[in-house]
Amino acid sequence: MGLGGYYARRLLDPKKRALKPDPEAAADLTRHITTAPDGTHMLTLAVDDIQCAACVWLIEAVLARQPDLISGRLNVTTRRLRLTWRGDAALRGEQAAAFCHAVEQLGYRLVAFDPAALSQSSDEAGRALLRYLAVAGFAAGNVMLISLGVWFGATQNMGPATRDLMHWVSALIAMPAIAYAGLPFFRSALVAVRHRRTNMDVPISIGVLSVTAMSLWQTMVGGPHTYFDGAVTLLFFLLIGRVLDHRARGQARATALQLLLLRAADVAVVQDDGSVRRVPQAQVQMGASVLVGMGERVGVDGVLGSATATLDTSLVTGESLPVTLAAGGSIFAGTVNLGPAITVRVTATGEGTLLAECVRLIEVAEQASGRVVILADRVARLYAPVVHACAATTFLVWWVLLQRGLEPSLLAACAVLIITCPCALALSVPAVQVIATSRLMRAGILLKSPTALERLATVDTVVFDKTGTLTAPSLCLVGGAPAADLARAAAMAASSRHPLCRALVASAGAGPAAAAVIEHPGQGLRHTGSDGETRLGSREFCGLPPSEAATAALCMTRPGGTPVIFTFAETLRPDAAATVAALRADALDIRILSGDQTAPVARVAEALGIAAWQATLSPVEKAARITALRQSGHAVLMVGDGLNDGPCLASATVSAAPASAADISQTVADVVFQGQGLGPVAAVLRMARRARAATYQNIGFSMGYNLLMLPLAACGYVQPWLAALAMSGSSVLVMLNALRLQRGRL
Repeated sequence: MGLGGYYARRLLDPKKRALKPDPEAAADLTRHITTAPDGTHMLTLAVDDIQCAACVWLIEAVLARQPDLISGRLNVTTRRLRLTWRGDAALRGEQAAAFCHAVEQLGYRLVAFDPAALSQSSDEAGRALLRYLAVAGFAAGNVMLISLGVWFGATQNMGPATRDLMHWVSALIAMPAIAYAGLPFFRSALVAVRHRRTNMDVPISIGVLSVTAMSLWQTMVGGPHTYFDGAVTLLFFLLIGRVLDHRARGQARATALQLLLLRAADVAVVQDDGSVRRVPQAQVQMGASVLVGMGERVGVDGVLGSATATLDTSLVTGESLPVTLAAGGSIFAGTVNLGPAITVRVTATGEGTLLAECVRLIEVAEQASGRVVILADRVARLYAPVVHACAATTFLVWWVLLQRGLEPSLLAACAVLIITCPCALALSVPAVQVIATSRLMRAGILLKSPTALERLATVDTVVFDKTGTLTAPSLCLVGGAPAADLARAAAMAASSRHPLCRALVASAGAGPAAAAVIEHPGQGLRHTGSDGETRLGSREFCGLPPSEAATAALCMTRPGGTPVIFTFAETLRPDAAATVAALRADALDIRILSGDQTAPVARVAEALGIAAWQATLSPVEKAARITALRQSGHAVLMVGDGLNDGPCLASATVSAAPASAADISQTVADVVFQGQGLGPVAAVLRMARRARAATYQNIGFSMGYNLLMLPLAACGYVQPWLAALAMSGSSVLVMLNALRLQRGRL
């Protein structure tokens, strides 16, 4: 119990205070473990301090060697670690502690998973990075000005005393700044080296610290050259990339966190005596009866126990119009009750709901796509030893073979480390990303993923959702209803929040709202005026015979007048046809995957000339179609707007959503575009291809620069100060090349 209690207290205390082991702490950890009927145990934690997909690979590889562990999956976006294992229920606390100990031995910190606390922690990390960046920028600007004075003073017979004074001023500015601004890289490198692995932060840290130490030595002995400017400038440029990456990850992390917060809501369970008690979703028993009030979101999957229900299923099925459900119909978590209070007989809760399935599909897809990032660390495994070997070889050749003395040998080795610091290489992608992102943002297109541009450039297939993406709800007046009738209906509808009423008001335009309108939930509106009673609502509410028509409608009856029926249909977005034609001209395969009925999907596909389409698909089926396309070798751009599109948005190579989409879909998507048109879809693909070309040019220049300058530095033709200048100059050239993206047609 001691080991379990110790690590339980460490895990459940975000401050990670070291406390003595005790049975109570072990019980605290046990309470966070859930046990399934088949005897498997599950624990969900948050892993702090992870930087990239390489961290995910390392943690999962270590966990895979743990006995009794069935699976240990870590999502790099949400930082959520899910442990599943088998074992004696009495010892599950100790087992969980052993698994957690294996992770903490790698240098990572574990805390209890709390979406709100995780978001706060991410915000604090972002603010810390901005502080590091500000300090590095301040120091780089001031030290570079001092260095310019030293360089120009050397041509004007500056005295040694003045030069040494300026070197000491540079040291006083640069060394505290390097010690503070370099913390993100030094910590990462230290953890990597301590656990016998490497990453890109290892050569960066060695280069910065070596140059700083050499500069301090040169300052102390009155040497002619110091290189503080190169060290702080390197940190400044690298921190720019780190800040951009953190912000992009923060946007992506909001995706699953919002879904998890939806699932965290309590539900009202009807007790045997008729009373109602609110309990967490996970504690609701199968077969229980749950009460869902008007406007409340359903928290469980189940079967409708009431006679009828009017539901907003747009976040689940993609259907924009309200759905009327009869008793015995299936209801899913995430839908909203638009009518009177209803009862739902529970068939699935917690991890068994459709909403939970959406979360799992999103996390799995994000984790799969995120593994592309691990390529950077694979490059570092080759880059770091090659650079270090070159620097060591240079030192030995100069000191042993050429017998040039310790100081010249160290200067040559430092020149190699400085000139090969991957500043331009590390800036190649972030520079292009920030310029392209800002250009797209001015056009109303928001990129939320650090790798969105790279993935957009590879797209060969574009898949659209129909409802809310290719189409927008509109009002269709059957029989050419007079404008006076439309105005009268809109005046009544203005007092209701029902989706059909809002669409009616939007179609009628601005106008006065009727007073004293009485709403009958799930039925309609009633208004009594000087000429009698006017009703607006369902056919039954208005006293009209039922209809076999599948379209949604609002009926209006008034004294002495013929009943008017307002039906609602969907119209294509203004430039949908032009956008599809532009994408087809770029040799892209266009498809439609929708959860709507067959007839409306077929009409939209025919209007746009899209031959490949499928209707009545569930979220899992849509994600499966996307996965099948990717497995067949296609790079897929998914454009959707509902929660039902969440899994396929995450499963696609890259995803986009209009600003009119549901909030959750916007956070899932890699791209969010403003406006009523689809033109931004074609524009962002064009910019992605231009950005890819600029990125390849930057990488080619950076690699060519290193291949050219490394032999020169090793042979002693490049002094460390010139190496620092060349390194900074290469970064400037990379930025200038990226700035070309601001010109040309979007």
